[in-house]
Amino acid sequence: MKKVVAIILLIISFFILYFIQSNFFTWFTIAGIQPNLLVILVLFIGLFAGKKIGLILGIIFGFYIDVIIGRQIGISGIMLGIIGILGEYLDKNFSKESRVTIMLMMAGSTIIYEVGCYIFNLITLEMNLEILSFLKILVIEVIYNLILVIILYPFIQKMGHILEETFKAKNILTRYF
Repeated sequence: MKKVVAIILLIISFFILYFIQSNFFTWFTIAGIQPNLLVILVLFIGLFAGKKIGLILGIIFGFYIDVIIGRQIGISGIMLGIIGILGEYLDKNFSKESRVTIMLMMAGSTIIYEVGCYIFNLITLEMNLEILSFLKILVIEVIYNLILVIILYPFIQKMGHILEETFKAKNILTRYF
């Protein structure tokens, strides 16, 4: 029952973050570029809830984004699903207690997401390859996401530990009840 409530709260937080990103951050852009709060959320889910939940919610969130604003359905779903899986692997290999580690994970996840979406769009939409403008957008978005992770780090840690207790709790039964 706790897992169902946690998943419902994660879905509600997705809609809140989507609303904030599509309404609030349109006023606060850096060179016309917004942060990607959904990459932060899906990495957070993958790190603290596990790869199954991260993959499933990443795909669902991505498909929702693609249906609402995307030119191609499926690209964001695939890339956010990959970020959800990546969160579990980063959790096993690195510590989540360090702010620097979380920042590096976020920078890498943002780069993977944006490069993957750009490559898919190049292949499927037959766009022109514009490396310099893409790199400018990528660097600004990574910096913007890093600033938000620095600001939200205490909240991420607190909510992450709650998620971790809910989804990754070790229920060990001993011989003596």
